[in-house]
Order: sequence, then C-alpha cells, then structure tokens
Amino acid sequence: MSMTDPIADFLTQIRNAQVARHGSVEVPYSRIKSEIARVLQEEGYINGQKVNKKKPFQTLTVVLRYDSDSVPVIRFLQRVSRPGRRIYTGKDTIPTVLGGLGTNILSTPNGVMAGKRARKEGVGGEIVCEVY
Repeated sequence: MSMTDPIADFLTQIRNAQVARHGSVEVPYSRIKSEIARVLQEEGYINGQKVNKKKPFQTLTVVLRYDSDSVPVIRFLQRVSRPGRRIYTGKDTIPTVLGGLGTNILSTPNGVMAGKRARKEGVGGEIVCEVY
C-alpha cells in the first residue's frame, strides 16, 4: 500500500535544494504548502514564495535563505504529523521547539500558523512540522 504525503515531499524538496545550494525550489502548488511557506517566511526561514499559474498546473516557487557564509538558515525541517499518525495538540500543550529557538507550524481552525501565534491566539491544532 503506497500512501503519498505531499507535505513531507515538499519539506524534503526544500531540504534537498538547500544541500545543493539552490537559490529556490519549485514544487507542485497546493494551498497548504503555500500557507506553510507563508509561515516559514514570516518566521524568517525563507526569503519568499511565488505562485506560478502556468499550464498545465500551478507551481509554487520557494526562495531559500542563506546566511552570510551561505549556510542555509533552515538547519532542521521535519514533518511531525503524518497521514499514518496524526499529531494534535491543545492550546495549552503546544510544545516549544529547541527551547523556543525553533518553530512548529500548526494547522488550526484559524488557519496555518506558527506555534507561538497559536499559543497567543489560544488555539490548538495539528502539528504539521517543526523547523529550526
């Protein structure tokens, strides 16, 4: 039985592009991927994203970010909740990543957001991934 996880594939493509020192990575578009990229951008992990509405299907270009020594800003990016094992958290039990230095990205009823913001807004949800 083969299950695909487009979000895990998306995160892997970002990791692989960084290892290869690419400036950007182009992935098939989906709203959830675009939202994850938006949070990564808000938290300062990537430089930007662009939706390409070309035929036959839309793609999402993620502009990667490196520090002055061309070391990727994202040192760790991992899927937490998977199709085979969903991980949910309540508003009071949102875990911190690396003692608050990292970020977890949650899918909440109020949309996709960083763990810090979810804590502030008082909403829980599915922990999509963590990054630092």
